[in-house]
Amino acid sequence: MVGTGTIVNVAAIAAGSLVGLLVGRGIKEKYQETVIYGLALCVILLGLQMALQGTHILITIVSLVVGSIVGEALDIEDKLEKVGLWLAQKVQKAKGKGDANTNTDAFVEGFLSTSLLYCVGAMAIVGSIQDGLTGDATTLYTKALIDGLSGIIYASNMGIGVLFSALSVGVYQGTLTALAGLLGPYMSQTVVQEIAASGGLMILGVGINMTKLLKIRVGNMLPGLVVAGVLARIFL
Repeated sequence: MVGTGTIVNVAAIAAGSLVGLLVGRGIKEKYQETVIYGLALCVILLGLQMALQGTHILITIVSLVVGSIVGEALDIEDKLEKVGLWLAQKVQKAKGKGDANTNTDAFVEGFLSTSLLYCVGAMAIVGSIQDGLTGDATTLYTKALIDGLSGIIYASNMGIGVLFSALSVGVYQGTLTALAGLLGPYMSQTVVQEIAASGGLMILGVGINMTKLLKIRVGNMLPGLVVAGVLARIFL
């Protein structure tokens, strides 16, 4: 059935996050820190591998520059943070906390980081389109397994914000699946590769953010994915 892949992906993230929240309470901080840095290195490696899929560096450069300008103008990351803050306040109130702003920073970090990580990538794009066009959700099932396992670690280190990233995945992949009939004819393998190259650099940015070496506003670069797809479609 069309859409099953996204449903399974969302369920896997939710399940992994819940397990991580339970397990995380018994993991010492030094282990959590080392594990999260190890995951950051893996995310950086994944980003590099995806970035190297592109064969036209000029398209990648232009897409990131133009996409960043558009993203900054729209202030996408700030809007994502506001969504995270709103969800955090709702969760805190539901838990009966006196201060609804308690731990909101950690919530937002977990929500933003994992939302970007789970949504930006060739597997999410290609898998959603395959599911929408043919009903073949194999790619999304594979992604669900990876996301579910990583969700255990992310949630144990970043907290409940990771659980709510499942909402981002549901909306993002669900929308792509629904629009696959329209987008499919324009998504050749070359176009997907160039989108993956730009997305890979964004994932690299997420990995760097996880190491706390820099604070890169990766969310404001997201329009670069659209720019990369359009440029690849026109010139390649």
